[in-house]
Amino acid sequence: MSFLGVEKSLSGRRWVGPGIEVDRASEMMAQQTGLPRSVCQVLARRGVPTMEAQAFLEPKLKELLPDPRDMKDMEAAATRFLSAVRRRERIAVFADYDVDGGSSAALLLVWLRQMGLEATLYIPDRIDEGYGPNVPAMQQLAAAHDLIICVDCGTLSHEPIAAAKGADVIVLDHHLGGETLPDCVAVVNPNRQDEDGDLGYFCAAGVVFLMLVEAGRQLREAGAKGPDLMALLDLVALATVADVAPLIGANRALVRQGLKVMAARRRPGLVALSDVSRMDSAPSTYHLGFLLGPRVNAGGRIGKADLGARLLSTDNPHEAAALAERLDQLNTERRDIENAVRAAALEQAEARGLDAPLVWAAGEGWHPGVVGIVASRLKEAANRPAIVIGFDGDEGKGSGRSVSGIDLGASIQRLAAEGLLVKGGGHKMAAGLTVVRDKLEPAMARLSELLEKQGAGQGGPADLKLDGALMPGAATVELIEQIEQAGPYGAGAPAPRYALPDLQVRFAKRVGESHLKLSLSDGMGGGIDAICFGAFDTALGPRLLEHGGARFHFAGRLEVNTWGGRQRPQLRLEDAAEA
Repeated sequence: MSFLGVEKSLSGRRWVGPGIEVDRASEMMAQQTGLPRSVCQVLARRGVPTMEAQAFLEPKLKELLPDPRDMKDMEAAATRFLSAVRRRERIAVFADYDVDGGSSAALLLVWLRQMGLEATLYIPDRIDEGYGPNVPAMQQLAAAHDLIICVDCGTLSHEPIAAAKGADVIVLDHHLGGETLPDCVAVVNPNRQDEDGDLGYFCAAGVVFLMLVEAGRQLREAGAKGPDLMALLDLVALATVADVAPLIGANRALVRQGLKVMAARRRPGLVALSDVSRMDSAPSTYHLGFLLGPRVNAGGRIGKADLGARLLSTDNPHEAAALAERLDQLNTERRDIENAVRAAALEQAEARGLDAPLVWAAGEGWHPGVVGIVASRLKEAANRPAIVIGFDGDEGKGSGRSVSGIDLGASIQRLAAEGLLVKGGGHKMAAGLTVVRDKLEPAMARLSELLEKQGAGQGGPADLKLDGALMPGAATVELIEQIEQAGPYGAGAPAPRYALPDLQVRFAKRVGESHLKLSLSDGMGGGIDAICFGAFDTALGPRLLEHGGARFHFAGRLEVNTWGGRQRPQLRLEDAAEA
């Protein structure tokens, strides 16, 4: 049964409220623990037992962080790493060009610098070299280094790693592994095929952090001391959120603690980036995912690939300010490029049909740095796995994003094994691929077939799940602060979403190209401000701007808006329906 009778909202979705079991469980938890009902609702929805409620609200690393040695090759990786440190060997860090790669590289560079070693940073150019280690780069690094550490890449790089003659190689990664592993000192990856997958939720920076924990243990066993690892958690938190790793298990504690470290503003790169992003409140997962992450990514997408990692690892405030300014400029350019590609891709995908198991688009000259973001937009529009490919001559480089329950990475790997792709890989929710033009149609048809077998393409727009209804007067700063106790929120741990029923639009204004700012009223003196990002990319913007005095039910997430030193509740609007 639909919530508030909404079978089809302005975005075409059915609204679904909490089940009666969740209501009962949250009520019982509130009675037994004395916790606010709003917090108990979140915990009950997550399936947290009453006796574990307090522990869930105070996630502690010492209780949740796994033993690093639970991962295969971890001990060997840390031992070889420390051997290089003790012998003052020449170390190179080969990283992916996204936030996870840049943060992973920065973790190692900062740790090594504190141990008196300067490592070489190498990040491949997205267009000229593509993802992961390549033979010329590995040969070049091996000729001048004793140890190469590949972070957020390398698990499928058999040939490039074999080409690193004369140097040892360690891989610290989280992407899906193949049937065989590259021949090197260690491949530490919770998503190797011979791992049980229990730690598969870690991003690469999480894996790197665990390796540094193991290195710290080995140092202590030898009577020595290493750098303060807790001070590095801001980098782990940034990577975890920006790479959309699920906020479950140890990731909750890593991000919660990392946000506290970031709030202390001790890392020059993150301070400078926060300032150019005009962050005006304590860092949250929203800031990491939507303000800082895209700017760190911008260098790898359309600029110089190593800008993000250099920003995150520098200890020079002047260099940090210059790098942050450049990344901010690149992010603006990236948005312009993305908008053009998105419009063309959406038009093509709509012509092909948005109800197939796979939604895809391909175009000549589409910038490979934005195809992943555009694939995300297509996925959201259709509630289907999406692939977007940019061709340069006969070869196309593409990126894909999946929906919950559909393993895109495994299907892409299978396509590569069947010879339909030049190469491809990734994980459940995201993947990359390279394809030649004459195999594009058969590759997409086969991928659609594989995804359909997993259940893709069944049903229309996803139901909008709601945690209850609130009147504007109940949406207070105090309530929002209570709800935050059950955070952090993000992938795998969505923030509660509420309906605010039967309200009038008192004021509506278009902001920027596609956003909408609103002031809502219940007609009895109660009201709340709302912001809807991307409203004019959907039916929401035009209808609410030209509301004609109609009343609507509104749905979204509550947040605190800080302006001029004052805090006010605000609704981050996601959907609306005629009342």
